[in-house]
Amino acid sequence: MTAPRPRVDVVIPCYNEVKVLEQSTLATLALFDQNPQYDWRLVIADNGSTDGTSELARRLAAEHDRVHALVLEVKGRGLALREAWLQSDADIVSYMDVDLSTDLAHLPELIAMVAERGCDVAIGSRLARGAKVKRQLKREITSRGYVALIRLTFPRLRITDAQCGFKALNRRAVQLVVPHIENRMWFFDTELLILAQQAGLKICELPVRWVEDPDTKVKIVSTALEDIRGLARMRFRRRRPGAAPP
Repeated sequence: MTAPRPRVDVVIPCYNEVKVLEQSTLATLALFDQNPQYDWRLVIADNGSTDGTSELARRLAAEHDRVHALVLEVKGRGLALREAWLQSDADIVSYMDVDLSTDLAHLPELIAMVAERGCDVAIGSRLARGAKVKRQLKREITSRGYVALIRLTFPRLRITDAQCGFKALNRRAVQLVVPHIENRMWFFDTELLILAQQAGLKICELPVRWVEDPDTKVKIVSTALEDIRGLARMRFRRRRPGAAPP
């Protein structure tokens, strides 16, 4: 008998993204059609939008069987991912940014790293060897500086990029890590990786093609402060029994 296809949930967290959501949804569904080796579902996780994104998400879900709308009243990218992943019963959960800054063609490879290559967590990297990136110099410097800070604070976490909006986890990683993530905003990704490393999970990186969205919602200064506070909290917190040292 033929083994069932792995079920994959791809989550797109949204906050006031009515201008790009439908186009990104249709592009993602087209990629699903081109890769039938997985049983795909697209989850639009709207968190507190006020521009009609939630209404559009519900319409897309009504029009397409493989689209699900998760509408939250509270703002928070990390919160949206946490809720979507914990509610999912898929074999693999993932997420990508709605602007598709990471080349969508990488998605099947990212999922394959978890489904076929033994990775518990797979992450896109804009700084790994082989990545092709187009973005402002100040954001490049900020990203590299943040990775250096992570390595100084958590030297066992061998990654080149924590904040790329392109990640996938298997069911075991979801159960072990996601319920313990406290951050609801941008530090969510880093906290996920720190907890995954401390739980002994295998983290794999995929060099990606990435183009910066000029309309990005990320604010450099406030995000940097949030990240610094998050690293301090994680470094000095009381670790769960059985967790590896930082």
